[in-house]
Amino acid sequence: MADRFVRARRYREIVTVFARHGFGLLLERLGIYRYLKMKSSDAGAAMNNAGASAGKRLKAALEELGPAFVKLGQILSTRSDILPADVIAELQKLQDSVKPFPFSEARRLIEAEFEDRLENVYLEFEEEPVAAASISQVYRAKLTSGKPVAVKVQRPGIGKTIDLDLDILKDLARLIDHTSYGELYDCGGVVAEFENTIKNELDFTKEGKNADIFRKNFTRDQGVAVPEVRWIYTTERVLTMEYVEGIRIDDLEALDLAGIDRRKLAEKLAASVCNQILRDGFFHADPHPGNIRAMPDGTIMFLDFGMVGSLSEPQRKTISDFFVGVTTRDSGMAARAIIEMEAAPSRVNRKSFEKDIDQIIEKYLSMPMSEIRIDQLIREIFQIAFANHIKIPREFALLSKTLGTLQGLLEKLDPQLDSLAVAKPIAKKLIIQSLSPEKIGGRAKKDLWKYGELLHMLPSAMLNFLTKMEEEDFTVSFEMKEEDRIRKQMEKVSNRITFSVMLLAVSIILAGVLVASALSAGASGEMYRLNLLVLKSGFAVESVIVLGLIVSMFRSRK
Repeated sequence: MADRFVRARRYREIVTVFARHGFGLLLERLGIYRYLKMKSSDAGAAMNNAGASAGKRLKAALEELGPAFVKLGQILSTRSDILPADVIAELQKLQDSVKPFPFSEARRLIEAEFEDRLENVYLEFEEEPVAAASISQVYRAKLTSGKPVAVKVQRPGIGKTIDLDLDILKDLARLIDHTSYGELYDCGGVVAEFENTIKNELDFTKEGKNADIFRKNFTRDQGVAVPEVRWIYTTERVLTMEYVEGIRIDDLEALDLAGIDRRKLAEKLAASVCNQILRDGFFHADPHPGNIRAMPDGTIMFLDFGMVGSLSEPQRKTISDFFVGVTTRDSGMAARAIIEMEAAPSRVNRKSFEKDIDQIIEKYLSMPMSEIRIDQLIREIFQIAFANHIKIPREFALLSKTLGTLQGLLEKLDPQLDSLAVAKPIAKKLIIQSLSPEKIGGRAKKDLWKYGELLHMLPSAMLNFLTKMEEEDFTVSFEMKEEDRIRKQMEKVSNRITFSVMLLAVSIILAGVLVASALSAGASGEMYRLNLLVLKSGFAVESVIVLGLIVSMFRSRK
C-alpha cells in the first residue's frame, strides 16, 4: 500500500513539474490528466517561461526531476531522428552535477560492499569528493600498496529511485503509444533503450569490463590510454581505478601552458574515435570534455565508460562505405550505405528514400570539404529516415551523438582540422583490409560452414516434405495481398450485379403486364384495374432499384 502511495505521489509530481515548465497543453492532449484523474489546475500554474524555447524548458524540467530524468534527457539527445536540432542542442547540455551526499553514507556503502572497515580496504581515503554526479561520486584514495586510485561510489538508494521512475516512464510510454503521437514516436522503444543504458551504468563491474576492452583495443594505438581497473577493490556499487590527473581536453590555456601541441592532440583524438568506430566496433558514446584528459606527454586518457556503443562487422562496413562515399564525392555509394543500415521496413519506398538521401549528399558534396559538418549531415539523414517511417538503430543514434561531440571538441582544439580528412584514410584502409585474402578466406570459411549445415539439413527437410505430400490432409495455402480490400470490392460488384438482375427481371414482368393490358383492353374493368395496379407497383419497385444503384455508385465514386 505504501509503495502504491509513493508511486502515485511521484507520478503526480512528475506531471506537475512538466506542467509548470509549460507542457500542460501537451499533457492534456495526451490524456494524462484524465488518466490520473487530475484537473489541469491541480498541476499548478506554469512558470514565467516567456522567451524560453521548448528545449530550455524541457532541460529545466528534466533537471528538476532528478537522476533518472537527466539520464533520459541524455539518451534523447542522441535521437536527432525524432527531435529538432534546437531541442537536441539543449539536451546535450545536461550534466550530472548535483550536491554531493555525505561521506558517512559513502563509508557505510563501501564497508557493506567489502564487509570490512574502510581503513582496512584503503590506506588513505579523502572525505571530500573530487566529482559528484547524479548516480555516483568520485573520491581520491590510496591502496595499501601506496598506489593512488580514484574510487567511484554509487549514490545510496539510487537504484530504488530509478526503478520507481522507470516504472512510471514505462506506464507513460504505453499510454502515449496508444495516441496519435505514438504513431510517430516509439516511446516504448526509447524507454526500453533508456532502461538498458541506465541499468548498465548502475552496475560498475560492466563499466570496468568496458574499460578493459578499450585498453586491449588501444594497444594498437600510440598516445591513447585508459586507467587500469583494480578488480580486487571493485564491486557492482564501488569502482576503483588508477588515478589520473591530466588536463581537461577543452582547457586550452592549460594545454598551451603545458606545451601540448593542440593540432596533434586533435588529430590523435579524431583518429582514435574513428578507429573505435570503424576498426574496433566498440566506441566511447559520451566523449564530452569532462571524460577526456590530456597527459603532460600528450597522451589522451579516456574516462567514464558507462555509456558505450557497439557495431557489428556489417555495420562497420556500412559506415566505412558512407565515409568513403562522402569524402570521395560518390553520392551513389554514400546513399547505398545508408539504405544498407538494415533499418528500413519492407513497406518503405526505397527508391524515394534513396532519392531523398541522394539530394542531401549532393548538397554536402557541393561544399568545400573543410565546411562539411558530419554531425549535421547525419542529423539531416536521420530526419529524412524518420519522415519515411524508418527506425534508426540505437547504435547509429549513439554514433551521431559521438561524432557531434567529437566535432565540437576538434573545433575548439584546432578549427582548421578537417575531421573527414582524418576519417578518409582509416575508412579506405579498412575497406582494403576487408578485401585481403585473410578476410575473404575467413568469410569463405563461414559461408562453407553455413552451406555444410544446409546440405546436412536438406535430406531430412525433403523427407519431411514428401511425407506431408503423401498425407491426405496436405494443403497449400496462399496469401493474397490486400485481401480484405479486394473482398470488399468484389462484394460491391456482386451487389450491383444482383441489383441489375433484379431490375431486368422487374422490367420483363412489367413488359408482360403491358402486353397483357393491351390484350385485355376489352376485358372487364376489374381486370384492367388489376393490371394497372401491378404496373404501378412494378414501376415503384424499379424506381427503388435504380435509386439504390445510383446511390451506390456515387458513394464509391466509380
